[in-house]
Amino acid sequence: MRTTRKRARSGEKGTAGGLGTYREVIGLTGPLLPVVSFLARLPTATIQFGSVLLVARTSGSLAAAGLTGGALAVGQVVCGPLVGRLADRHGQRAVVLVFSLTNALAIAGLVAGALAGVATPFLALLGACAGATVPQIGPMARARLVALARRAGARDVTVGAALSFESTLDEVSFVLGPALVGLAAVTAHPAYALAGAAVLVATCGTGFALHRTAAATRPGPEGRAPAKRRSGAASTAPAPTHVPRAVHSLRAALALQGAMFGACQAGITALTERLGQPDQAGLVYAAMGVMSAVAGLSMAAVPARVGLTTRWRAATAAACALSLPLLWTDALPALYATVTVLGMAYAPHLITVFGLTERVVPPARLAEAMALATSALVGGQALAIALTGRLAESYGPAAAFGAASLAAALACLIALTARPESYTGRAVEESDRL
Repeated sequence: MRTTRKRARSGEKGTAGGLGTYREVIGLTGPLLPVVSFLARLPTATIQFGSVLLVARTSGSLAAAGLTGGALAVGQVVCGPLVGRLADRHGQRAVVLVFSLTNALAIAGLVAGALAGVATPFLALLGACAGATVPQIGPMARARLVALARRAGARDVTVGAALSFESTLDEVSFVLGPALVGLAAVTAHPAYALAGAAVLVATCGTGFALHRTAAATRPGPEGRAPAKRRSGAASTAPAPTHVPRAVHSLRAALALQGAMFGACQAGITALTERLGQPDQAGLVYAAMGVMSAVAGLSMAAVPARVGLTTRWRAATAAACALSLPLLWTDALPALYATVTVLGMAYAPHLITVFGLTERVVPPARLAEAMALATSALVGGQALAIALTGRLAESYGPAAAFGAASLAAALACLIALTARPESYTGRAVEESDRL
């Protein structure tokens, strides 16, 4: 008993510093898996922007490029939850392996079609195939880390740190991916970036699928630890598989967060063009992404007594408040400052909602739920870019920024009114105290 208390106390000290908790997270997987999973998810951040640049370069038509990129996003949003469901039913190893190799072939087909100058409808079909076959490495990695942590009996704060770590990898990939595409487009051709993405998803996606930790998400007793009560006694009741309705509010919040980010992208692009410095748009996005990644890593230092619901409300309120100065931003230095500060709210909200999703959804449906959450985020962003891009063209950057603030306000309203319940039927905050 004394040893357990000492470990708990030392764990609390580690949590205060954050580094100790992240060591626990890396200890669950080993140092190789985070590297492989990061490289495997990098193509997802590359192909969206890369497909638009590739088709625009080869066809000379922005309309064809937009249609191809939109079809890719739709394919990912629609089929992502299916990939997660298959992983829940059959385990990650086979599903990720098949989709990684299929996605590599689909990306290669898109590159070949664009270089061959095929018709726009066929390009859109190839884009949809590339999006539909995305192996969903980010959601799979989250589900795998949570399963490993729960099987090892890790503390809730370690699970939260695992989700923070995964969200940070996502943030870095979505900053680095478009930057690599832009570099390839300037120095050579966008086709090189997409070809590299195909190679990465084939090799690193295969590595992620075959890693020993894939067994943690295998259906049945070999992959999932038996459910335990807080007292440590094993539960004899069958694990529930029904997804509570509370998860819908979380998905709506993520869709609105995606919409806020998409609207900010449209506004940033419009403002930098108005200022005669369109090349600065990518650097502004990068500044937001870097600050978001730093804030995400810092979440491990938040005291455990601050519950997930409280964090959710605080993050949405901060996003709403910090987005308002964008409405009056009309100079590049002010844009950098405002967007960088806004990035502080982005990852904490993302991490917290994924944490709530892990509590709300039964373990047997976790990969599907994570994929659905990611699809909601991607779908909200894609829709917002399409709609607010036209707003920015007609009424200026402030219109797009206003849409971003509106999305943030709606997300805050959802957070203030929702009462998330775990799959056991208890409120999330109550479950944390048991």
